[in-house]
Amino acid sequence: MSYKKLEIWQLARELSIEIHKMTFILPKFEQFEEAQQIRRSSKTVRSNIVEGYGRRRYKADFIKFLIYSLSSNDETIDHLETLFETESLKDEAIYNTLHLKLELLGKKLNNFLQAVEKNHNEFQP
Repeated sequence: MSYKKLEIWQLARELSIEIHKMTFILPKFEQFEEAQQIRRSSKTVRSNIVEGYGRRRYKADFIKFLIYSLSSNDETIDHLETLFETESLKDEAIYNTLHLKLELLGKKLNNFLQAVEKNHNEFQP
């Protein structure tokens, strides 16, 4: 099985692309501030899933990278909320859609993490 078949990676990929595109509607002054931060944190979510999956033979490493991914997802939520609260992101529909998807991804990451903690042997190559 490939990491690309993981639902959490697919959702993280979709979100990183949507967030990347969203940052281009932000004011110019945000391009080097929050926009850059939210792009990085959203891409880190998916990258850590990939790296953890690549180390899945080693339970502690797998778990560590899933925790990094969950933490980056939380960071992405915080950046999104900051953009909306400061009115740099004015489109409430975009904000709500992204926020809901990030919350869903957080839940799915947490569930996947719990499954790895419980049933690690099922995820080994």
